[in-house]
Amino acid sequence: MTVKRPTPAQIREIGASFGMSLTDEDVAFFLPFINASAAAYDALQFLPDDLPTVKYARTPGYFPEGAENPLNAWYVKTEIKGAKSGKLAGKTVAVKDNICLAGVPMMNGATALEGYVPDVDATVVTRILDAGGTILGKVQCEYYCFSGMSHTSSKGPVHNPRKMGYSAGGSSSGSAAVVAAGDVDMALGCDQGGSIRMPAAICGVYGMKPTHGLVPYTGIAGMDPVIDHVGPMTATVTDNALLLEVLAGADGIDPRQKSPSVKPYTEALREKVTGLKIAVVKEGFTHPVSDPTVNEKVKSAAALFEKLGATVDEVSLPMHNIAYAIWAPIAFEGATELMMKANGFGVGNGGLYIPSLLEAHAAWRQHADDLPDTVKVGMLGGEYFHKHFRGRFYAKARNLLPRAIAGYDAMLKNFDLLLMPTVPVKTAALPGPDSPREYALQCSFETLFNTAPFDATGHPAMSVPCGTIDGLPVGMMLVGKHFDEMTIYRAAYAFEQATDWTKL
Repeated sequence: MTVKRPTPAQIREIGASFGMSLTDEDVAFFLPFINASAAAYDALQFLPDDLPTVKYARTPGYFPEGAENPLNAWYVKTEIKGAKSGKLAGKTVAVKDNICLAGVPMMNGATALEGYVPDVDATVVTRILDAGGTILGKVQCEYYCFSGMSHTSSKGPVHNPRKMGYSAGGSSSGSAAVVAAGDVDMALGCDQGGSIRMPAAICGVYGMKPTHGLVPYTGIAGMDPVIDHVGPMTATVTDNALLLEVLAGADGIDPRQKSPSVKPYTEALREKVTGLKIAVVKEGFTHPVSDPTVNEKVKSAAALFEKLGATVDEVSLPMHNIAYAIWAPIAFEGATELMMKANGFGVGNGGLYIPSLLEAHAAWRQHADDLPDTVKVGMLGGEYFHKHFRGRFYAKARNLLPRAIAGYDAMLKNFDLLLMPTVPVKTAALPGPDSPREYALQCSFETLFNTAPFDATGHPAMSVPCGTIDGLPVGMMLVGKHFDEMTIYRAAYAFEQATDWTKL
């Protein structure tokens, strides 16, 4: 069976989209050449997609409702048992719903993708199962993972397990919620602007965004390869380090990975923090939206490190404010071009292409009016700046990125860790039917001023629960040198063992 050939009208329409004024004679001239090249497509359609083998049995699962899903955090419940032994034997895991789990529905929070079932396991899924973990299902995420609040999923808002009616953070909203609620031991989150760390802070769990490229992103719906990260979200530091041990390392497929340095992260938990030098970054506390009560909680947590034997100094790091400006064009223009216009994969990128996901994702064009405001504003702004400034600002951001990395690295030559609030504001109530339209949009983006820069620079960063305000958690973010997750875990574990954060 041959691939369908183009009609003269289709060629004329495509030419017009490129600004070409094709005559009937032009179209008649080009068509035979296009049809001749289509013979290669005829041959290609019968060749295999060469996707990784799915190793473990599973069922599609079911969509839990009512009392079985009180926070609306679960998308699909199933049970996939891994190997009989391994580091994760006896551990239960939830998978964010932008991560491919073969044979189990995936919608990435989006009406446009509803009904899609992946035919491949992401590398991180295979590693969890190979290590003996049991996957209990897929959890909600924000619509195309484009919100710092938990209200945009097509399946409805995810509630904070500490206080119903409040945001669970985004975009890994379900991941944080089911861990905090005790439904699972561990969850996978993904992070392009803070989407592991923000919901971890808001729900009161431990969320690690690893060094860029430490954990393979293969088989996961992304935004822009520069900022794509996947990592562990857990109720304890020990489980977090354990899960990262299983996830980390090159898979030989993901082009984001360039000789990642993998370490025995659980061994870091044996060391005390005596002698560590921690820099409290002033700029992380002085955003226009920064809440004084959040600042106070985080600074009190920093003071505890001094009592544990670390040296804690306040520093000024102006690059921190500039780094957000560098991240923004990469995130908004990059996501618009790759995630939306190029159906999630594009051309010219290395790694595993998943034809079924690419084709299913393309359906967003038929659901464009259903996109939430968070996605629409990102697309409209991203397309405007890319089109009218010819990609200049994306290019400038990419060229300035080494300068941002160097700015943080210079500070990290003198200090072991940087410290600041994960989220600079208090947790917001979920928008109600009478909430102003501006409220939800503002709450979705004001959370990421501290987290987003480290998605661009690739430094490892972890949110550590450090207190509560009105019953809702506050997170402290620890940032380390590239591939030095060990030091972050060392400090986080010492803090965890020294106090009960829920009473701070």
